[in-house]
Amino acid sequence: MAVVALGYRTLYTVGGGYLTARLAPNQPLRHALVLGLIGTLVATVGLVVTWGKNLGPVWYPIALVLLGMPSVWLGARWRARAA
Repeated sequence: MAVVALGYRTLYTVGGGYLTARLAPNQPLRHALVLGLIGTLVATVGLVVTWGKNLGPVWYPIALVLLGMPSVWLGARWRARAA
């Protein structure tokens, strides 16, 4: 279940990067990376708060932290190529 959740969250994050770059009035990559930074900070807080509480696999919140920025960047790059 955690792998499925990680998969769809990664897809949503790529989509969020794409949409943010699409809606940005200027500097779309910068807007998307700010979104990625916010998401990474929230994921890091989630990792710290849940660490050691045995709420699920330990790798899941770590993967969320690590995949946030690359996923948003990928979505923004796809938008840049489509434009």
